[in-house]
Amino acid sequence: MQKFTALLILAAMILIPHASHAAEESSVKAAMLVVSFGTSMPEARKAINNLADTVKAEFPSADVRIAFTSNIIRRKIKNETGELIPNPSQALAQLNDEGYSYVIVIPTHMIPGEEYDDLSDVTGSFASIVGKFGFEELLLCRPFLDGVKSCERIADILIRRFDAQLEDEETAIILMGHGTPEHFANAQYLQLQLALDQKYYGRFFIGTVEASPSIDDIKASLKRHPEIKKLVLSPLMVVAGDHANNDLAGEDDEESWLNVLKAEGYEVSTYLVGLGEDTNFAREFVRKVYELVMEDPDSMTN
Repeated sequence: MQKFTALLILAAMILIPHASHAAEESSVKAAMLVVSFGTSMPEARKAINNLADTVKAEFPSADVRIAFTSNIIRRKIKNETGELIPNPSQALAQLNDEGYSYVIVIPTHMIPGEEYDDLSDVTGSFASIVGKFGFEELLLCRPFLDGVKSCERIADILIRRFDAQLEDEETAIILMGHGTPEHFANAQYLQLQLALDQKYYGRFFIGTVEASPSIDDIKASLKRHPEIKKLVLSPLMVVAGDHANNDLAGEDDEESWLNVLKAEGYEVSTYLVGLGEDTNFAREFVRKVYELVMEDPDSMTN
Protein backbone atom coordinates (compact mmCIF):
# COMPACT_ATOMS: atom_id res chain seq x y z
CA MET A 1 0.00 0.00 0.00
CA GLN A 2 1.34 3.36 -1.00
CA LYS A 3 1.24 5.56 2.06
CA PHE A 4 2.01 9.13 3.03
CA THR A 5 4.28 9.32 6.04
CA ALA A 6 2.82 12.57 7.29
CA LEU A 7 -0.34 14.60 7.07
CA LEU A 8 1.88 17.56 6.21
CA ILE A 9 2.81 15.92 2.92
CA LEU A 10 -0.87 15.21 2.29
CA ALA A 11 -1.77 18.83 3.02
CA ALA A 12 1.11 20.42 1.11
CA MET A 13 1.13 18.14 -1.94
CA ILE A 14 -2.60 17.40 -2.31
CA LEU A 15 -4.54 20.22 -0.71
CA ILE A 16 -2.07 22.80 -2.03
CA PRO A 17 -0.59 21.34 -5.23
CA HIS A 18 1.73 24.32 -5.86
CA ALA A 19 3.48 23.97 -2.48
CA SER A 20 7.20 23.34 -2.76
CA HIS A 21 9.45 20.93 -0.94
CA ALA A 22 10.71 23.86 1.07
CA ALA A 23 7.21 24.37 2.44
CA GLU A 24 7.22 20.81 3.72
CA GLU A 25 10.27 21.55 5.82
CA SER A 26 8.89 24.80 7.22
CA SER A 27 7.18 25.30 10.54
CA VAL A 28 3.75 24.58 9.03
CA LYS A 29 1.73 22.52 11.50
CA ALA A 30 -1.01 20.02 10.61
CA ALA A 31 -3.55 18.24 12.79
CA MET A 32 -6.53 15.95 12.64
CA LEU A 33 -9.51 16.39 14.93
CA VAL A 34 -11.53 13.25 15.67
CA VAL A 35 -15.03 14.36 16.66
CA SER A 36 -17.45 12.04 18.47
CA PHE A 37 -20.75 12.46 20.26
CA GLY A 38 -18.83 10.99 23.19
CA THR A 39 -19.37 8.48 25.96
CA SER A 40 -19.05 8.60 29.73
CA MET A 41 -18.56 4.83 29.97
CA PRO A 42 -14.80 4.17 30.39
CA GLU A 43 -15.00 0.70 28.82
CA ALA A 44 -16.74 2.12 25.73
CA ARG A 45 -14.19 4.91 25.27
CA LYS A 46 -11.68 2.50 23.75
CA ALA A 47 -13.72 2.51 20.51
CA ILE A 48 -13.07 6.22 20.03
CA ASN A 49 -9.46 5.84 21.11
CA ASN A 50 -8.97 3.04 18.58
CA LEU A 51 -10.12 5.29 15.75
CA ALA A 52 -7.82 8.08 16.90
CA ASP A 53 -4.91 5.65 17.27
CA THR A 54 -5.51 4.34 13.75
CA VAL A 55 -5.30 7.88 12.40
CA LYS A 56 -2.07 8.46 14.36
CA ALA A 57 -0.55 5.30 12.90
CA GLU A 58 -1.54 6.30 9.37
CA PHE A 59 -0.27 9.89 9.69
CA PRO A 60 2.52 9.73 12.30
CA SER A 61 3.63 13.33 11.81
CA ALA A 62 0.17 14.80 12.35
CA ASP A 63 -1.10 15.78 15.77
CA VAL A 64 -4.38 14.01 16.52
CA ARG A 65 -6.91 15.53 18.92
CA ILE A 66 -10.32 14.38 20.18
CA ALA A 67 -13.47 16.44 20.74
CA PHE A 68 -16.95 15.47 22.00
CA THR A 69 -20.14 17.15 20.81
CA SER A 70 -22.27 16.22 23.84
CA ASN A 71 -22.02 18.85 26.55
CA ILE A 72 -23.82 16.55 29.00
CA ILE A 73 -21.19 13.85 28.55
CA ARG A 74 -18.33 16.34 28.68
CA ARG A 75 -19.58 17.78 31.98
CA LYS A 76 -20.20 14.34 33.43
CA ILE A 77 -16.64 13.26 32.64
CA LYS A 78 -15.26 16.50 34.09
CA ASN A 79 -17.26 16.05 37.33
CA GLU A 80 -16.33 12.38 37.70
CA THR A 81 -12.69 12.34 36.59
CA GLY A 82 -11.58 15.94 36.16
CA GLU A 83 -10.74 15.32 32.50
CA LEU A 84 -11.47 18.28 30.25
CA ILE A 85 -12.61 17.20 26.78
CA PRO A 86 -13.25 20.11 24.40
CA ASN A 87 -16.22 20.52 22.14
CA PRO A 88 -15.45 21.08 18.43
CA SER A 89 -15.46 24.88 18.73
CA GLN A 90 -13.04 24.81 21.65
CA ALA A 91 -10.78 22.27 19.96
CA LEU A 92 -10.57 24.27 16.72
CA ALA A 93 -9.95 27.52 18.58
CA GLN A 94 -7.13 25.86 20.53
CA LEU A 95 -5.55 24.43 17.36
CA ASN A 96 -5.67 27.87 15.80
CA ASP A 97 -4.15 29.47 18.88
CA GLU A 98 -1.34 26.90 18.84
CA GLY A 99 -0.46 27.79 15.27
CA TYR A 100 -1.85 24.89 13.26
CA SER A 101 -2.29 25.78 9.59
CA TYR A 102 -3.92 22.65 8.17
CA VAL A 103 -6.67 20.76 9.98
CA ILE A 104 -8.88 17.90 8.86
CA VAL A 105 -11.95 17.18 11.00
CA ILE A 106 -12.95 13.51 10.99
CA PRO A 107 -16.41 12.81 12.47
CA THR A 108 -17.32 9.43 13.92
CA HIS A 109 -20.99 9.97 13.03
CA MET A 110 -22.72 7.13 11.21
CA ILE A 111 -25.08 9.32 9.16
CA PRO A 112 -25.12 12.97 8.04
CA GLY A 113 -27.91 13.84 10.48
CA GLU A 114 -28.47 16.69 12.92
CA GLU A 115 -25.23 16.12 14.82
CA TYR A 116 -23.26 16.16 11.60
CA ASP A 117 -25.10 19.29 10.45
CA ASP A 118 -24.06 21.06 13.65
CA LEU A 119 -20.43 20.01 13.16
CA SER A 120 -20.54 21.15 9.55
CA ASP A 121 -21.81 24.56 10.66
CA VAL A 122 -18.99 24.94 13.19
CA THR A 123 -16.32 23.80 10.74
CA GLY A 124 -17.68 26.04 8.01
CA SER A 125 -17.67 29.04 10.33
CA PHE A 126 -14.02 28.55 11.26
CA ALA A 127 -13.09 27.86 7.62
CA SER A 128 -14.61 31.19 6.57
CA ILE A 129 -12.20 33.16 8.75
CA VAL A 130 -9.31 34.67 6.82
CA GLY A 131 -6.11 36.21 8.09
CA LYS A 132 -4.15 35.44 11.22
CA PHE A 133 -7.21 34.14 13.09
CA GLY A 134 -8.03 31.57 10.43
CA PHE A 135 -6.57 28.33 9.08
CA GLU A 136 -4.79 27.92 5.77
CA GLU A 137 -7.03 24.90 5.17
CA LEU A 138 -9.80 23.41 7.30
CA LEU A 139 -11.72 20.46 5.88
CA LEU A 140 -14.48 18.15 7.10
CA CYS A 141 -14.74 14.46 6.19
CA ARG A 142 -18.06 12.80 5.45
CA PRO A 143 -19.76 10.33 7.86
CA PHE A 144 -19.67 6.55 7.44
CA LEU A 145 -23.07 6.06 5.79
CA ASP A 146 -23.18 8.60 3.00
CA GLY A 147 -24.58 7.13 -0.17
CA VAL A 148 -24.74 3.85 -2.04
CA LYS A 149 -21.01 3.07 -2.21
CA SER A 150 -20.29 3.86 1.42
CA CYS A 151 -23.25 1.71 2.53
CA GLU A 152 -21.92 -1.15 0.42
CA ARG A 153 -18.50 -0.83 2.09
CA ILE A 154 -20.03 -0.82 5.58
CA ALA A 155 -22.18 -3.81 4.61
CA ASP A 156 -19.02 -5.73 3.68
CA ILE A 157 -17.45 -4.79 7.02
CA LEU A 158 -20.52 -5.99 8.93
CA ILE A 159 -20.58 -9.29 7.05
CA ARG A 160 -16.92 -9.91 7.94
CA ARG A 161 -17.63 -8.84 11.52
CA PHE A 162 -20.30 -11.51 11.94
CA ASP A 163 -18.96 -14.20 9.63
CA ALA A 164 -18.90 -16.85 12.37
CA GLN A 165 -22.50 -16.23 13.43
CA LEU A 166 -23.71 -16.21 9.83
CA GLU A 167 -22.52 -19.79 9.36
CA ASP A 168 -25.62 -20.85 11.31
CA GLU A 169 -28.53 -20.41 8.89
CA GLU A 170 -31.00 -20.08 11.77
CA THR A 171 -29.21 -16.98 13.11
CA ALA A 172 -29.89 -13.36 12.21
CA ILE A 173 -28.02 -10.22 13.23
CA ILE A 174 -30.07 -7.39 14.75
CA LEU A 175 -28.37 -3.99 14.51
CA MET A 176 -29.40 -0.94 16.52
CA GLY A 177 -28.64 2.47 15.04
CA HIS A 178 -29.34 5.75 16.78
CA GLY A 179 -31.50 7.40 14.15
CA THR A 180 -32.40 11.04 13.48
CA PRO A 181 -36.14 11.83 13.54
CA GLU A 182 -37.54 13.88 10.66
CA HIS A 183 -34.20 14.12 8.86
CA PHE A 184 -33.49 12.87 5.33
CA ALA A 185 -30.23 11.30 6.50
CA ASN A 186 -32.19 8.58 8.30
CA ALA A 187 -32.70 7.00 4.85
CA GLN A 188 -29.06 5.88 5.00
CA TYR A 189 -30.14 3.04 7.30
CA LEU A 190 -32.53 1.81 4.62
CA GLN A 191 -29.75 2.03 2.04
CA LEU A 192 -27.50 -0.04 4.30
CA GLN A 193 -30.31 -2.56 4.79
CA LEU A 194 -30.61 -2.85 1.02
CA ALA A 195 -26.85 -3.39 0.68
CA LEU A 196 -26.96 -6.15 3.31
CA ASP A 197 -30.00 -7.80 1.74
CA GLN A 198 -28.24 -7.91 -1.61
CA LYS A 199 -25.39 -9.86 -0.04
CA TYR A 200 -27.08 -11.80 2.81
CA TYR A 201 -30.84 -11.61 2.40
CA GLY A 202 -32.84 -12.24 5.56
CA ARG A 203 -29.81 -12.35 7.87
CA PHE A 204 -29.47 -8.71 8.93
CA PHE A 205 -32.19 -6.48 10.36
CA ILE A 206 -31.60 -2.81 11.13
CA GLY A 207 -33.59 -0.67 13.54
CA THR A 208 -33.07 2.64 15.33
CA VAL A 209 -33.63 3.99 18.81
CA GLU A 210 -35.17 7.32 17.87
CA ALA A 211 -36.51 6.99 14.34
CA SER A 212 -37.60 4.48 11.71
CA PRO A 213 -37.18 1.57 11.23
CA SER A 214 -38.07 0.70 14.83
CA ILE A 215 -38.05 -2.49 16.87
CA ASP A 216 -41.66 -3.03 15.74
CA ASP A 217 -40.49 -2.92 12.14
CA ILE A 218 -37.82 -5.51 12.95
CA LYS A 219 -40.41 -7.79 14.56
CA ALA A 220 -42.60 -7.54 11.46
CA SER A 221 -39.65 -8.30 9.17
CA LEU A 222 -38.61 -11.30 11.23
CA LYS A 223 -42.08 -12.83 10.88
CA ARG A 224 -41.40 -13.09 7.15
CA HIS A 225 -38.42 -15.32 7.94
CA PRO A 226 -39.71 -18.26 10.03
CA GLU A 227 -36.41 -20.07 9.49
CA ILE A 228 -34.71 -17.61 11.89
CA LYS A 229 -34.69 -18.95 15.45
CA LYS A 230 -31.68 -17.18 17.00
CA LEU A 231 -30.75 -13.51 17.14
CA VAL A 232 -27.51 -11.68 17.87
CA LEU A 233 -28.04 -8.10 19.04
CA SER A 234 -25.30 -5.57 18.35
CA PRO A 235 -24.99 -1.77 18.12
CA LEU A 236 -24.75 -0.10 14.73
CA MET A 237 -22.83 2.63 16.51
CA VAL A 238 -19.18 3.54 16.91
CA VAL A 239 -19.45 3.21 20.68
CA ALA A 240 -21.25 0.53 22.70
CA GLY A 241 -22.47 3.00 25.29
CA ASP A 242 -25.74 3.72 27.06
CA HIS A 243 -28.03 2.82 24.14
CA ALA A 244 -26.27 -0.50 23.58
CA ASN A 245 -26.17 -1.51 27.23
CA ASN A 246 -29.66 -0.34 28.16
CA ASP A 247 -32.02 0.20 25.20
CA LEU A 248 -30.59 -2.76 23.30
CA ALA A 249 -29.45 -5.24 25.93
CA GLY A 250 -30.88 -4.07 29.27
CA GLU A 251 -31.92 -7.20 31.15
CA ASP A 252 -33.93 -5.24 33.73
CA ASP A 253 -35.79 -3.15 31.16
CA GLU A 254 -38.86 -4.93 29.82
CA GLU A 255 -38.85 -2.58 26.81
CA SER A 256 -35.26 -3.33 25.82
CA TRP A 257 -34.82 -5.03 22.47
CA LEU A 258 -33.35 -8.01 24.30
CA ASN A 259 -36.52 -8.64 26.31
CA VAL A 260 -38.92 -7.67 23.53
CA LEU A 261 -37.37 -10.22 21.17
CA LYS A 262 -37.08 -12.89 23.86
CA ALA A 263 -40.82 -12.48 24.42
CA GLU A 264 -41.28 -13.24 20.71
CA GLY A 265 -39.75 -16.66 21.33
CA TYR A 266 -36.27 -16.13 19.90
CA GLU A 267 -33.04 -17.34 21.42
CA VAL A 268 -31.22 -14.04 21.92
CA SER A 269 -27.56 -13.25 22.56
CA THR A 270 -25.61 -9.99 22.44
CA TYR A 271 -22.38 -8.67 20.97
CA LEU A 272 -21.87 -5.35 22.73
CA VAL A 273 -18.75 -4.08 21.01
CA GLY A 274 -18.68 -0.68 19.35
CA LEU A 275 -17.88 -0.55 15.65
CA GLY A 276 -14.97 1.73 16.49
CA GLU A 277 -13.14 -1.29 17.95
CA ASP A 278 -13.35 -3.16 14.63
CA THR A 279 -10.10 -3.10 12.63
CA ASN A 280 -11.85 -3.00 9.27
CA PHE A 281 -14.12 -0.21 10.44
CA ALA A 282 -11.11 1.75 11.65
CA ARG A 283 -9.55 1.38 8.20
CA GLU A 284 -12.72 2.84 6.72
CA PHE A 285 -12.31 5.76 9.12
CA VAL A 286 -8.86 6.47 7.68
CA ARG A 287 -10.23 6.00 4.20
CA LYS A 288 -12.53 8.98 4.79
CA VAL A 289 -9.44 11.21 4.92
CA TYR A 290 -8.12 9.93 1.61
CA GLU A 291 -11.60 10.17 0.12
CA LEU A 292 -11.66 13.85 1.05
CA VAL A 293 -8.50 14.72 -0.87
CA MET A 294 -7.94 11.98 -3.43
CA GLU A 295 -9.77 11.12 -6.65
CA ASP A 296 -8.97 7.45 -6.08
CA PRO A 297 -8.91 6.85 -2.30
CA ASP A 298 -8.90 3.05 -2.76
CA SER A 299 -5.36 3.30 -4.17
CA MET A 300 -4.19 4.64 -0.80
CA THR A 301 -5.77 2.16 1.61
CA ASN A 302 -6.03 -1.56 2.19
